[in-house]
Amino acid sequence: MARNDERAMTEYFDSLETRSADRREAELFAALPEQVALAKADAPAFAQLLADVDPALVTDRAALARLPVVRKSELIDQQQADPPFASLIAVPKSELRRVFASPGPIYDPEGWDNDWWRIARALFAAGFRRGELMHNCFSYHFTPGGVMFESGAHALGCPVFPAGVGNTEQQAKALADLRPAGYGGTPSFLKIILEKAEEMGLDHSSLTKACVSGEALPPALRQSLKDLGIDVTQCYATADLGLIAYESAAQQGLIVDEGVIVEIVRPGTGDPVAEGEVGEVVVTSFNPDYPLIRFATGDLSAVLEGTSACGRTNMRLKGWMGRADQTTKIKGMFVHPRQVADVAKRHPEIIRARLVIDKADENDAVTLNVESKSSDPALASAIRDSFLSLCKLKTEVTFVTPGGLPNDGIVIQDKRV
Repeated sequence: MARNDERAMTEYFDSLETRSADRREAELFAALPEQVALAKADAPAFAQLLADVDPALVTDRAALARLPVVRKSELIDQQQADPPFASLIAVPKSELRRVFASPGPIYDPEGWDNDWWRIARALFAAGFRRGELMHNCFSYHFTPGGVMFESGAHALGCPVFPAGVGNTEQQAKALADLRPAGYGGTPSFLKIILEKAEEMGLDHSSLTKACVSGEALPPALRQSLKDLGIDVTQCYATADLGLIAYESAAQQGLIVDEGVIVEIVRPGTGDPVAEGEVGEVVVTSFNPDYPLIRFATGDLSAVLEGTSACGRTNMRLKGWMGRADQTTKIKGMFVHPRQVADVAKRHPEIIRARLVIDKADENDAVTLNVESKSSDPALASAIRDSFLSLCKLKTEVTFVTPGGLPNDGIVIQDKRV
């Protein structure tokens, strides 16, 4: 029986989705040393970054957490200095299938493997099945969104109408004429098309499912699309990594893809946070062409406790909760989240720290709020000295009882804006 026919008879894309947590962890970390070795051997930038790393020893999360982080926020400068891919890819440019340019610009490679970005898993969870036409409204111009979703649909055996963006009336007419089963694109544009179809008196009833990405999906927007006959699920994917996590029909958080390892770290560092604490999403990919090891996405999220009611057993993320790059300028000096983290590391008494900048008499007022069991004035003085040494700025120090700071991933809060 063909694999796609087997999938038509099950609610899961493959058996990987229902592995036990222990089995998944064991299998991912059994494969990780080979991926680290590949990156070190074939991608010159990783050869330098991992020069002192023995890949054979990277066999658990603790070992992975000791590896350096590659930050998406630094890719633009790195690619400009070492075009086009900052020597992070593991194949020659001549062996790629396509090259894309995301805003920045950040140049993104695509290899030749079927479903290179692994989007098929998210589409399957959204209800797409073999033979169903997808109305694909992601852009095919410069950025890879359109191709990402098209290749995922093709891997499922779904034909695709490459609609792209814009041309709302023509989009509505195509819905009525082609009668697609599902939609790929941003949720806001789907609503625009459906409302245009209603305005024009065109039938859009064939469209019953959508897998959306690229922007937030507020509950009110999800409900308004539901009222128009569409069951909407979302996925979290980037041009660098492909699929990171996706939603199932249970709509209980974003389930991590089976082809990546996800860590949540304290912004500005590579240090994993406790489960449930908001931090930056860091992803290690098993893509052999673009073997990104500990790639810091710049997005904030948190791990949800337990597993989804749909039966998929992988880690779940709360969804997008803001940006991790909270760098700000104070009195002419840039301060980065990692500097605040470095201050905290100097003082074991600090559980968490949050730098708050406000205005007082037209001057910048700087306060470091510190979660600690201690409120010793001597500790406050030592923290002020560390901050001055590391950040070249003076700060007030305010103690907060453990658990007193919000769990929102914010390390630097700029109230001046």
